[in-house]
Amino acid sequence: MFWLILILMALVAVAAVTWPLYRSEQKLSARSAGVGVLVVGLSALVYYQIGEPSARNLPDGPAAQSAAGQPPASVNEMVESLAARLDENPDDVEGWKMLGRSYLVMGNFEDAVAALERAVELEDSTDGQTLAALGEALFLQDNSSISGRAGELFETSLVLVPNNPKGLFYSGLRASNAGDNELAAERWEALLATSPPPEVANVLRTRIAEWRGTPVAEATPPPAANGSVTLQVDIGFGASVSALDPKTTVFVIARDPAQPAPPIAVDRRLAEELPTTVTLDSRNEMLPGRSLAGFEKLEVVVRASASGQPQAASGDWFGTANVDVTENMAVTVEINQQVP
Repeated sequence: MFWLILILMALVAVAAVTWPLYRSEQKLSARSAGVGVLVVGLSALVYYQIGEPSARNLPDGPAAQSAAGQPPASVNEMVESLAARLDENPDDVEGWKMLGRSYLVMGNFEDAVAALERAVELEDSTDGQTLAALGEALFLQDNSSISGRAGELFETSLVLVPNNPKGLFYSGLRASNAGDNELAAERWEALLATSPPPEVANVLRTRIAEWRGTPVAEATPPPAANGSVTLQVDIGFGASVSALDPKTTVFVIARDPAQPAPPIAVDRRLAEELPTTVTLDSRNEMLPGRSLAGFEKLEVVVRASASGQPQAASGDWFGTANVDVTENMAVTVEINQQVP
């Protein structure tokens, strides 16, 4: 879920900063795009230095060097090391993706495009997230590409992964730039439906209202602390992601630790939607009179069910977490265990 929040915050930061320029110029000009590039670059730099989970797992990444008592490598040294490794292993698709993100952080858009083009080639253009990343790199290199190849990549990414934030964000901008405010509003409403943080949601609502020419709707107050549970659901490093078909049904189940059956509340998602935020509230409750509001402690189980049934079966991947409802805090649940 960290990834989703980060992407949304960065993208909406672009919208918040560039929107006044866009409204005055009525197009994605070099000026407005340049400001957007600056915002993305700054947010990406922070992300790269403190928030890249996979970097912590690289054999010679900062965490490994610090643990060995050596100073962390600079960003340039890390990127050079990664590029050298890819020269020796040119079919490492994840490495090309990371190299592309790294070049974006450094403002080297030309090399970012080249690295992500290689990743797209290795995946045979079948990964919507990678296509969206390449579209973003092309857009940052040349903002006019939003009406050309970059825009086409965002549209294709949405065909493959309908709810990917980058695709929804940039395709909304593309539609608005083409004068199709209806489609722009639809795309950002879909982005809003991914349950972003309140501050992000408010920016999205404001832009959607402008596109639709309607008054800005007031933000819906969050449910009472003891009447809902917010979960950040993701696939952990322990899970075999390749074993999960994108259409695998994922059940999000809240239950009483002292009496697991029947469950108190259940939501259903697809593996392709992860990572995502899930809020369980009265709409998800299973039985009248058995409400989330009646519990202070809950056990949450997230199960990727190959059979499509909520009952656990051998081979299913799952994750669990204990939730203190009174704390009113989002809890991360990672799918990282397998049923024997």
